[in-house]
Amino acid sequence: MNGLTDQQLLRDYAAKRSEAAFAELVRRHVDLVYSAALRMVRDAHLAQDVTQGVFVALSQSAKQLGDRPVLSGWLHRTAQNIAANAVRSDVRRRAREQEAAVMNEILANDSNAAWEQIAPHLDAAVGALSEPDRDALMLRFFERKSAHEMAQTLGVSDEAAQKRVTRAVERLREFFAKRGVTVAAGGLAVVITANAVQAAPAGLATAIVTATLAGTATASTVIATTTKTIAMTTLQKTLVAGTIVVIAGVGIYEAAQANRLRNEIQSLQTQQQAASPLADDLQRLQRERDDATNRLALLSASVDQLNGNSAELLKLRAEVTRLRKAGMTLQDSANSPELAKAKSMVDRVKAIKQGLEQAPERKIPELQFLDEQEWFNALSNVEPLETESDFRLQYAHLRDAAKDKFAHIAMFALARYVAANDNQLPSDPTQLKAFFDPPLDNADAILSRYKMFYSGNLDNLPKPGIPVMGEKVPADEKVDSYYSIGVGNFSKTSVIGFSLPHP
Repeated sequence: MNGLTDQQLLRDYAAKRSEAAFAELVRRHVDLVYSAALRMVRDAHLAQDVTQGVFVALSQSAKQLGDRPVLSGWLHRTAQNIAANAVRSDVRRRAREQEAAVMNEILANDSNAAWEQIAPHLDAAVGALSEPDRDALMLRFFERKSAHEMAQTLGVSDEAAQKRVTRAVERLREFFAKRGVTVAAGGLAVVITANAVQAAPAGLATAIVTATLAGTATASTVIATTTKTIAMTTLQKTLVAGTIVVIAGVGIYEAAQANRLRNEIQSLQTQQQAASPLADDLQRLQRERDDATNRLALLSASVDQLNGNSAELLKLRAEVTRLRKAGMTLQDSANSPELAKAKSMVDRVKAIKQGLEQAPERKIPELQFLDEQEWFNALSNVEPLETESDFRLQYAHLRDAAKDKFAHIAMFALARYVAANDNQLPSDPTQLKAFFDPPLDNADAILSRYKMFYSGNLDNLPKPGIPVMGEKVPADEKVDSYYSIGVGNFSKTSVIGFSLPHP
């Protein structure tokens, strides 16, 4: 296999599904694909997923690629596309996690009060829904099925099942709004999920099964059992009455017995109505039980949330302990070289920031992307600040770090633009504003520093993967690096001797 070309291996795999041929292709190109994916997504685990996706696409397209002279170019382009999709999916996932956190906060703060308003109207609202919407609502919030499980049960796609749920929740919200109960659709879904189904009393299921199976026995056995249990709960009395009605058709004797039993039940019900204090106490106890059940559900949800965060809590505690120990160590060794170096770096950052305030022409808007740690990192590779040349070099390091972060963001914005515009490049960098995810602060000021080298269709570039946009002029032409950006890649070049890559 080692002596075969990529094209021969592809044809062998396409014709015979040779695992050995495909394994050799993966061995040859996995490093290239993984490295490109890692540069694009900046996350090792996500890069592994992208790499796997690229080779899955290769296995599916092997037949069409058999005559392609350079396979690595196709692999790189495919990695770009999959990486862009992966980044979008990651952003959506984070948005869903943030939405879930908001929903949890709503549940923790307002669930009990909202449920007290919703509960009296919930069943009427559900009954007013159409059958498809009602079925979807019951599966999602009452039976707590996932979207995929709902889709399988209803015989529709996952998306269609979710749309039904969304429509049903919106109609419930409108139903409640007409009755003076105002609640957002997201909050309504959370409250219904937490409260709509509550645990039945212990032993109720066993009692129902026992009573139902007893209904299949002989008439005389059922009547004898009914006579013994007639003084029990109202639910059991209802079951006895239903059983007697079923038996009534077997003969005159059974009908007479049924009439006698019904009379006894009515007599007992009359006695219960007369004992109004007991009935009032029973209703009060039932209300207290319901309130306790609701509080228990909320507490259970809170406990689950705390349990879910327990691992993170342990990490934070360990980090606090480490920092305390580190603080004690620094305190014990106030004159240590490490502490002196740390103080020097703090002073250096302060001096650089003051210099930028005094000379705003040295600042670039991309500096907004740097956090405190990145300031330290960018300013740690130059000798102490003594001359104007030292300061100038420090400013260049800082600007390069900021432009590096922006270039990484911009290459994905370019990829999203091309994907959304039929492979067309923007004619002006400002057209990328809507494709930054998340949106950029001060985007106009940043993009005004860049220009497009090429426009039109991406496939018409002189060479695949070349830069399509870059800085107009670096802030300091003698020491800054020049950044150029492509679709899914970027590069930097020393200003000395560079020329703009115009077509």
